[in-house]
Amino acid sequence: MNYRKTIAAALVLGIVGTAAAQTETVYTDSFNAGWDNWSWATVNPSATAFVHSGAKSIGVTASPWSAIYLHHTALDTSMITGISFWIHGGTTGGQLLQFQATRNGGSQTVVPLSPLTIGWQKVTITLDQMGVAGVNDLDGFWIQDRSGKTQPTWYLDDVQWDGKPIPNPIHLTVTPGTGGRRVDARSFGLNAAAWDQLFDTASTPAFLKGFGTTLLRFPGGSLSDEYHWKTGASNNNNWSWALGFDAFAANAKAIGADAIVTVNYGTGTPEEAADWVRYSNVTKKYGFKHWEVGNECYGDWETDGQNRPHDPVTYANRAADYIRAMKAVDPTIKIGVVAASWDNEYQNYSDESVINPRTGNTVHGWTPIVLTRMKQLGVIPDFVVHHRYDQLPYQESDAFVLKSSKSWADDAARLREMLNDYLGADAANVELTCTENNSVTSNPGKQTTSLVNALFMCDSFGQFLKTEFNMLCWWDLRNGPLQGTNMNANLYGWRMYGDYGVVSPNDDRYPSFFAMQMLSKFAKPGDLVVDMSSEYSLVSAYAVKRPDNSYSVMVINKSRDKSLPGEIQIPGAPSVLSGRYYSFGITQDEAARTGTGPTDIIAGKMAMGPDFTYTFPRYSVTVFNITTAPPTDVPYPAAPTSLVATTPASNQIKLTWADNAKNEDAYRIEISTGGSFTQYATVRANTTTFTLTNLTPNTTYTLRVSALNSAGYSAPASVQAKTLP
Repeated sequence: MNYRKTIAAALVLGIVGTAAAQTETVYTDSFNAGWDNWSWATVNPSATAFVHSGAKSIGVTASPWSAIYLHHTALDTSMITGISFWIHGGTTGGQLLQFQATRNGGSQTVVPLSPLTIGWQKVTITLDQMGVAGVNDLDGFWIQDRSGKTQPTWYLDDVQWDGKPIPNPIHLTVTPGTGGRRVDARSFGLNAAAWDQLFDTASTPAFLKGFGTTLLRFPGGSLSDEYHWKTGASNNNNWSWALGFDAFAANAKAIGADAIVTVNYGTGTPEEAADWVRYSNVTKKYGFKHWEVGNECYGDWETDGQNRPHDPVTYANRAADYIRAMKAVDPTIKIGVVAASWDNEYQNYSDESVINPRTGNTVHGWTPIVLTRMKQLGVIPDFVVHHRYDQLPYQESDAFVLKSSKSWADDAARLREMLNDYLGADAANVELTCTENNSVTSNPGKQTTSLVNALFMCDSFGQFLKTEFNMLCWWDLRNGPLQGTNMNANLYGWRMYGDYGVVSPNDDRYPSFFAMQMLSKFAKPGDLVVDMSSEYSLVSAYAVKRPDNSYSVMVINKSRDKSLPGEIQIPGAPSVLSGRYYSFGITQDEAARTGTGPTDIIAGKMAMGPDFTYTFPRYSVTVFNITTAPPTDVPYPAAPTSLVATTPASNQIKLTWADNAKNEDAYRIEISTGGSFTQYATVRANTTTFTLTNLTPNTTYTLRVSALNSAGYSAPASVQAKTLP
């Protein structure tokens, strides 16, 4: 049974990988997923009169100054060079057109096109010509009449953004001494559900132990606002759900997991919630420490029996009552409240607003009103609850979702800013948590049961670890198959149904099942999260350092078409005693489809060191557990000197320096335009020159170079340089 409703997060899309380079296809016989026709010319995307390749092209009939306008969610241009397309003047030729890219809907540099001919011509326009090099908010382009007259029909075909060559190998570099955040024990959470008929069977604890599950959520999503724990029923139903609280608790305790319990806000009372805490932690002594008041109470899809449903003031008043009543029973529990992720999100009532004390702006959104009212009441929650689903139904894109997790940091920053704005000093004691995460808000399509969702889960977890969020629960263990949703042929995958669960109601294991196992092999509670960089956007890399000074690295190859060679570098790592790898990808998923070959994670030993190579299979996740010898006392490396900067091009600065160190493992290059420094690159030992590219012309930069080894960083050498106009 699918019992899911929720909201989407704001996202940024990256670029798709091909066998030769990164490209983003816009049109080949049809518009690629994510590209929308916002034209104000007359556009026929299924024209057949003139076709460059395939069976169709785009026919455009333009009145004066009208245009074909194709729009997309924001694109990052860091790994593309420009756009190319084929264009035909139809039966007459001679049309006068111009090209413009758009950023956040705003038109950029005009690029006039040569008059069209009666025949196909290839047009290539660079990012520099468009004025969009090095931006992350390219969201479309148009081709517009520039004659001021009605134009005969012309044709467009094979439109794509051209990618940069793939590095060989792709450098994946761990930066020792960075990070500082420890992996929270609540990072390995999973939603259980009251409708799960198999939860109280032998397979469930076996699965959960294999996932390293440390936290289970109950009773499940929107059901929580109708669920009465004593009867196990919803509202006034005379039947109970399959899984009761005691059976849930027994399995949680059997694997040593804590629970986060969602109490009924929609049709319940503070007294009912307090009785639940009493039964759980006093009578039964389960000791569950995390509780939340309601589920997505800002949304009209949630049951809410109040006189003003989905009202933030009513919610804040009642949440305060819930917290007082529940903590009177067990003062040691932590209780969270529902938060939306934008300050003006869910403006449910026009007669309610608050003033942001920092900006002076009037806001009507859910979270500012809830926080302001709770501060007035003197009741501060222990945490706020965020839900993250990265796509809307029927709009899924594999390329989209495999880049979307980068916005975890934005979610954390917005929520923390709202806490600081509306709670003041009390905000410091309020944690950020995410109790639901998956790839699509509702009506799951075939992407959720495909390998892409497994890669998305791993990437989402890696980005989550880089934020201040302290709790993460995937949605969910078992949900149920759903047909008739998005089965678009452009989506990878062979299971022609969707399912949020990591296993089916019959315990068939989806790729996300193996992703959860991979995450348990990558990170453990207490590991130190350290920075790891990748020079290619279709390969994501994450690293943690164990208490015994060994490293664990997770690498995700998001290219559907190509295995990619990588070189993993861990500057300053001690000598390696042994190493073990784990991998899951297309080979195992195809084995599940055909019934031939191993479907489980593959594992093995291999030679590893501070610098080793590996070829990552297409669409795969790989984990390396690198066991090292204890560190020895190593002196800091000598600092570089004689740092000189030259400007070979308007967007480049070349650095040279004297290598004075005898025991460095690498050099770090940092950059600043007047504020704090950020790391630009790490280069190998004995390097004495490096060129920074994709800089802004006519801009002054301060550059720093320092040597590093297992002891740490040397003093930096610094220089200032201004790029050419």
